[in-house]
Amino acid sequence: MRETAKVVAARIEVAKRRAALIDVVRELQVRLQPATLATEAWEKAKNKGADLAEGAVDAVKARPVAVGGIAAAVAMFLAREPIKDAAVKFYDAMTSRDAAKSRRPALNPPQPPKPRRAKRPRQTTPGTDKMEIKQ
Repeated sequence: MRETAKVVAARIEVAKRRAALIDVVRELQVRLQPATLATEAWEKAKNKGADLAEGAVDAVKARPVAVGGIAAAVAMFLAREPIKDAAVKFYDAMTSRDAAKSRRPALNPPQPPKPRRAKRPRQTTPGTDKMEIKQ
């Protein structure tokens, strides 16, 4: 039984396609190894981070006053308690000692009044509630 030229050509074509498919599968195996995936992810993250940093630098160069104002506002918000304490200390140091003692420190909220205790009625012993007049 002799194979026709068409069948031989088809077998050769199948062999070529099979070899190409095996090459693609091997390449996919290499690409899908965890080490390769991790390396590619790291490289992409580094590139994206560099792009973001470059964009931020460009934005700062374009609007330095606005960025400075925003940075100052954030810094003041984060440090509001130490700034308040420093202002109180500065104010107290600048006022006289007598004035500082007689007044509450600046920026401190007023303290609530202390609750009063109810007065107890005086206990008297019998015979002492009237004054005796001696003649």
